[in-house]
Amino acid sequence: MTILDQRRSQMLGQMGITIWKSRPFSDHDSNGEELSSEDGVEVDEDPNVTNVLEPERFTSLEEVASAVRGCQRCPLSRERKYAVPGTGSPSADWMFIGEAPGRDEDLQGMPFVGRSGQLLTSMIVALGLTRDQVFIANAIKCRPPNNRDPVEDEVNRCKPYLKAQISMIQPRVIVALGRISARLLLDAHEKTPMSELRGDVHTYEKTGIPLIVTYHPAYLLRSPDQKRIAWQDLLLARSQLRRGSA
Repeated sequence: MTILDQRRSQMLGQMGITIWKSRPFSDHDSNGEELSSEDGVEVDEDPNVTNVLEPERFTSLEEVASAVRGCQRCPLSRERKYAVPGTGSPSADWMFIGEAPGRDEDLQGMPFVGRSGQLLTSMIVALGLTRDQVFIANAIKCRPPNNRDPVEDEVNRCKPYLKAQISMIQPRVIVALGRISARLLLDAHEKTPMSELRGDVHTYEKTGIPLIVTYHPAYLLRSPDQKRIAWQDLLLARSQLRRGSA
């Protein structure tokens, strides 16, 4: 057993998953998160602002990240320490999309760096990947006060950034982490339960990119008995990459 296999086995054990054996698998041939700007900052309150920022205006992921860090499109910009654009490979096959930054993410400007981020890393490693090989982002780029759910207006004003990132990366599979990101990506009704969203292969808009919904790592920390179900969701996502490679 190689060092990588030992690490994968350890991570699977931490997730409560029975260790499985399969052929070597790479990202090339394979198919619920812990939830300040200066005084005097003027926030754009134009109700039509969501129609002003078009995803097509961006020409690179760096340009998107820069725009996110300076964004003042909603009142969340007044509360944040740092905006959280996202991080990872610009040519990633896998894209993991969470809900919104938590306290640790807000302090560091990086996605999934708290306890739920550690679990997400374990999930990624269990798939035989590293965080550098995937792209991790959030549907909302700034932390809502007290980790509350983002409201519809905040979601709509932030949506162009995520759409631009997906368009540029062109991942082979998207994993929506949690109900908020799932509903945003699938344009589902806000009352649609997770039980109706996960377990199936969806498609992101009209791109043909398969989209799999699973539980947010923060939820899995509270409900560890659901880790096995989340692992099945990840295996479903991986099967879509393998199918695309066949």
